[in-house]
Parts: sequence; C-alpha cells; structure tokens
Amino acid sequence: MPADFPARGRVYAFFRRRREHGLIAEFHDRLRGRVREREGHQAEPSAGIIDAQSVRAAASVPSGSRGYDGGKKVPGRKGAS
Repeated sequence: MPADFPARGRVYAFFRRRREHGLIAEFHDRLRGRVREREGHQAEPSAGIIDAQSVRAAASVPSGSRGYDGGKKVPGRKGAS
C-alpha cells in the first residue's frame, strides 16, 4: 500500500463497510454511466450480449442432434455458460 494510506486493516474495514451497504456497486454503476455519456452513449446500455459455451458431443450422440457451432467451428451443442 502507498505510504500515505492508513494501515491495511483500516483500509479493508473502510472497503468492507461500503461493500456491505452496496456502495461499491453503486459507485461502479455511476462511474460506468459517466464513462458511457462521455463517449456519447446513453448512461444505461440498451442491449446486452450473452455468450454460450460450445460442448463437444460424444460419438454416441446421434448426428441429428449434434449440431454445429459455426462461430467457433466445432461440432457439438450449445450450453449455457
């Protein structure tokens, strides 16, 4: 820690109190909104992206239900990640 900071235990207690009251998440959300506005976007995103993990199908899985992930170029099934 920088020399001008209080002892590690005091700094952590300060952080822990704010985290328990939800202030860390609130600070993060406010900062993200300001950064987005500075870049010319709305403070809150209008869309999100959810990715799924491709799982290779075993040889015993019928080929009709195997599928193909064209983005990752692998045969198998998509599963939630």
